[in-house]
Amino acid sequence: MHSIGDLSRLTGVKVPTIRFYESKGLLPEPGRTTGNQRRYDAAALKRLHFIRHGRDLGLPLADVQALLSLEGAKGPDLNRAHEIAKRQLADVRDRIARLRGLELELAHITKACDGHHDHVCAVLQAFTNCGPRCANPGADPD
Repeated sequence: MHSIGDLSRLTGVKVPTIRFYESKGLLPEPGRTTGNQRRYDAAALKRLHFIRHGRDLGLPLADVQALLSLEGAKGPDLNRAHEIAKRQLADVRDRIARLRGLELELAHITKACDGHHDHVCAVLQAFTNCGPRCANPGADPD
């Protein structure tokens, strides 16, 4: 049996977050000692690791909860898990594409500075006047 502090240390999940997960039904209500301290079993620890991993992968709580609800499911019910994973992968790929666009735009902006500061700052000007790149941040910076 683990205290809430032990669970926090073993998973890297903060105590208030563990309580929040309990309040949302992601973790079952723990047993209590006679002193009213929470006590978690190995199954709760395993479940919290699962939740933490899902959150680290960027899954929203609703998807983590949906995955948890599939525990013990078989057959076509497991298609839901695959759909969630595919959707999350597409979302991550979309974010990566947007970040690459931002990287290109910032590369363009940093090239604008000649290192001399005896005139209007080209970097500040680029932030103010981004032109067509504002509409298409992934455009090649020349």
